[in-house]
Amino acid sequence: MTKATAHGSFELSSWDEAPYEETDQGTKLTKAEVSQKFTGDLIGQGTAHWLMFYRSDGTAHFVGLHRIEGTLGDRQGTFVLETSGDFDGTSATWEAIVIAGSGTKDLAGLTGHGEFGAPKGPKATFELDYELE
Repeated sequence: MTKATAHGSFELSSWDEAPYEETDQGTKLTKAEVSQKFTGDLIGQGTAHWLMFYRSDGTAHFVGLHRIEGTLGDRQGTFVLETSGDFDGTSATWEAIVIAGSGTKDLAGLTGHGEFGAPKGPKATFELDYELE
């Protein structure tokens, strides 16, 4: 069993967000599809689908699924993260867990959890603690 921590960053390739409900109180619900390019201990491409709730002050809470295809350490494959986080108006932070059974190819059996942080802009950093059989 391999136990490790991956560090790195990702840069946004695209961000497509649209509201699906807005209120008279200035809040809204949106859906975002986001593509990223990962570098560091995880190299590859990611696509996240986030549901977001924006408060009237511009802060937000979001949840979603994030599929990543690439190389983690020396193993290739795909996996899916379940994410939950907050945007404070300037930066976003979120936690993620690897969804059991989502790993493919060399990443089959992957488990783990991580933390992500993104200042307002196109770059974010991550730390992912993981285990592989």
